Amino acid sequence: MSTMTSNRTIYITKADMTRLRSLIESMKSSREDLKTLRAELDQAQVVTAEELPEDVISMNSKASLRDLETDELMVYTLVFPAKANIDEGMISVLAPIGTAMLGRKVGDEFAWQIPAGTVRLKVENVLYQPEAAGHFNL
Repeated sequence: MSTMTSNRTIYITKADMTRLRSLIESMKSSREDLKTLRAELDQAQVVTAEELPEDVISMNSKASLRDLETDELMVYTLVFPAKANIDEGMISVLAPIGTAMLGRKVGDEFAWQIPAGTVRLKVENVLYQPEAAGHFNL
């Protein structure tokens, strides 16, 4: 996966940062998905759960994304790998789209390369964000 938008500021909570860094460390691998996630985390702005803007996709957030080529609207929940289930719209943060979603806010557009070409998506809405709902221990 190659995220085509770079030098973006993403927001991540302290708790999510800790859990994601621990996940990367526990896998002790040079896999491309881990490198990509590590790079995203390295440029993230870390905030408390209370400081996280309500329109940002955090871990366990449910968001609607629009495919800018087909105009299709998709709804995904960003989860840790153990909870991933594509049939239920549960996307792992290690999947290319999951890593690209992390820290994005409503209105953001992003793209990445896949074997079949470039996928371009826009964040239409954050339907559920644990921090905004006061659910800090998911």
